[in-house]
Amino acid sequence: MGHKIKIQRVERGATKSFYVNFPAALAEAAQIEKGEEMEWLVEDRNTFVLRRVVPIKPVVKGKKLLT
Repeated sequence: MGHKIKIQRVERGATKSFYVNFPAALAEAAQIEKGEEMEWLVEDRNTFVLRRVVPIKPVVKGKKLLT
């Protein structure tokens, strides 16, 4: 399942930033907390993986989760 988003570009003087809005339904399903640290992994030019810096314990026992 996928969620489409749009990347936002913000320019402030000489600096520019790109922002990704994370859908609330997805964040709630993943139990993401405000201020939690995440990191982007770049697998290739088309695939970016968002990963928790500090993993949480799985909710469901006995099933292998993707890491």
